[in-house]
This record gives sequence, C-alpha cells and structure tokens, in this order.
Amino acid sequence: MPTIFSKIIAKEIPSEIVFQDDRVTAFKDINPIAPVHILIVPNKEIPTVDDVTEADEAILGHMFVVAKNVARQLGIAEKGYRLIVNCKSDGGQEVFHLHMHLVGGKRLGAMLVRHE
Repeated sequence: MPTIFSKIIAKEIPSEIVFQDDRVTAFKDINPIAPVHILIVPNKEIPTVDDVTEADEAILGHMFVVAKNVARQLGIAEKGYRLIVNCKSDGGQEVFHLHMHLVGGKRLGAMLVRHE
C-alpha cells in the first residue's frame, strides 16, 4: 500500500519539493518544528530503519549528500542543523516510509530530556 510520501514522490499529492532525483525526494514538512524543516525520503519504499538492506546503502548515503546540499541551498549550513531519523512507534516514527528530518534555521535545544 503506497504511503503518503510515495504519493508526494509521484506528485499525486501537492507538496513543496525542494529537491528530487531518481533516488530521493526532499520536501517541506507540513507541520514544521523549526524555521527550516525538510523531509528527505528515499523514492523506494523502505518502511523503517530495521528494513534497510545492504542494497540500500547507496540510497542512504545519497540522503546525507542531499541533506548537506539542501542545508546549503536554504542558508542554514554555516550555523548548523540537525538530521533526525526515527524508527518505529517508540522512536517517534509516524509515517512508515523511512525519512530523514533536516531541521534548522534557529538554535536547536536538547534532543531528548534526560530520563531519571
């Protein structure tokens, strides 16, 4: 069953795409947590990090190159940004199509609150 991200990749659902090639698509998050919040998604449907195979290594590496380039394009590379990949429900994954969050444009706080 196609995910919402697959439909964005196929341009069946409108989105602000900032980069797309034959391997990945990067688009603005509809519910941003920072001034810049981009989702970088492999065009191939991979549900979670646990579903990654050795055959996916090139796509995953390409996602990082795209993240670097998009951060530069959007003017946040110099001051810094954060890349986040969630895995499954306890990890905060909401859409089960592997994706990387690129967030920045302001000083970001702690990633997690310490559990006592």
